[in-house]
Amino acid sequence: MLAVFLQTLPFFAIIGLGYGAGKTGFFPPEATAWLTRFVFYFALSAMLFGFSAQMTLSDILEPRAAGAYLLGSSAIYLLALGVALIRKRPLVEAVMEAHTAIIGNTGFLGVPMLVLLLGDRAAATVLLVVVIDLIVFSSLLTIIITMAREGRVTPALPRRLALGLVRNPMVASMAAGLAWSATGLGLSAPVSATTTLLGAAATPGALFAIGASLTNNQAERLTVAGWLSFAKLVLHPLAVMAAALWVFGVDPFAAGVLIAAAALPVAGNVYILAQHYSVAVARVSAAILISTVISVATLPLILSQIAG
Repeated sequence: MLAVFLQTLPFFAIIGLGYGAGKTGFFPPEATAWLTRFVFYFALSAMLFGFSAQMTLSDILEPRAAGAYLLGSSAIYLLALGVALIRKRPLVEAVMEAHTAIIGNTGFLGVPMLVLLLGDRAAATVLLVVVIDLIVFSSLLTIIITMAREGRVTPALPRRLALGLVRNPMVASMAAGLAWSATGLGLSAPVSATTTLLGAAATPGALFAIGASLTNNQAERLTVAGWLSFAKLVLHPLAVMAAALWVFGVDPFAAGVLIAAAALPVAGNVYILAQHYSVAVARVSAAILISTVISVATLPLILSQIAG
């Protein structure tokens, strides 16, 4: 446990540096926004392209791993949805809480941390989680909120969903990498060196941006935010573990990566979606802050069990 904690400590130390820079005003919100844009559109995209250019689609979309993550995540999604409806929250708020309970910070934290700590073998499974979160659950959120507010699925909705996916740099970079891999040509030395160099900026840049962005999150609605953080950090990895090991019989290493990915704190883009739809903004913001702080202890614990 101590050895794993010391391995993860530099990641959270950089998040802490970012938080301190943002809290003191040395790194203002405008700087955080531009750093996030650089990481999202350039550094992280280069990293994802480099990973996927060395894989095939079948490497990422492993059926048993996909089924396990979908089943475990869906179970917690329905649980969080049910808890919100029992509290008599409107459907749009219930769906946003359910989304918060299962969407981890896989892009900015999971990809760099898990691949570095667990090795390149983990990359395909981490990318699978990214694909499922973006394509399945983010689309589901949009569909349900649209239906709840407009009373029907409009003809423009499929086009909006497709454009959203195409314009997402994580999806585009993975698709481009897989397309290049399919040619069988391999990356030339200059291209490989460029993606490696640019991708190397993703880890420190993303971690610093996470910390700086946390200064915008307020610890309000603590009861609900605490429940959502518990669902994300404890129930989600437990559900994915049960599905992976006992239902689908996933390879132990891939199962460990799925469990670690499920144990990540709530993603920052959930707050962006909450703001976009003007739904449960305060409780989502608080859940991101609380889950990120608590994950300093819970994530090393889970990683140590996987490594053991």
